[in-house]
Amino acid sequence: MDDQLRDGVDALVPGWERDGLSASLIAITELSKRVAHLNQALEQPLRAELADMGLTYAEFDVLAALRRVGEPYRLKPSELTRSLFLTSGGTSNVLQRLTKAGYVERADNAADARSRWVQLTPEGLHVTMEALKASGAVHEDVMTGIPAPTIRAAADALRELTAVLDRRRR
Repeated sequence: MDDQLRDGVDALVPGWERDGLSASLIAITELSKRVAHLNQALEQPLRAELADMGLTYAEFDVLAALRRVGEPYRLKPSELTRSLFLTSGGTSNVLQRLTKAGYVERADNAADARSRWVQLTPEGLHVTMEALKASGAVHEDVMTGIPAPTIRAAADALRELTAVLDRRRR
């Protein structure tokens, strides 16, 4: 293997081999460690940028989910919970903070009196757009120097894995 392509996880493999882990389990563990490392490399600076904007990562996630659905930028709380892999209690806490900040509001659902909508306010849309710009800048900065075809290949390979995991969850 090219020494330039070695990373910190490669240094762990000989120990796993000595411990008798199978080649397939070593590959799974390598994948897990590398995904965690990549997540940390992206999430840590993004959390710092969001904190400067007065947002938590979970709040940003909710705002971005509402923005992603398009106008009128609204979803039911249960739809938010499913799309963000949060618990209903976690979603409720985040929505309370975002409502207090004036970034989202709850609206009646004319089609179903038992449910309500959560939607971005104009101020919430503005903050969301600024946070999305910051997120894009962080992602580009972290990935600087990695060839676009490498990023595309990694994204495609991970899609294969997450598609299987998603099917199992259903």
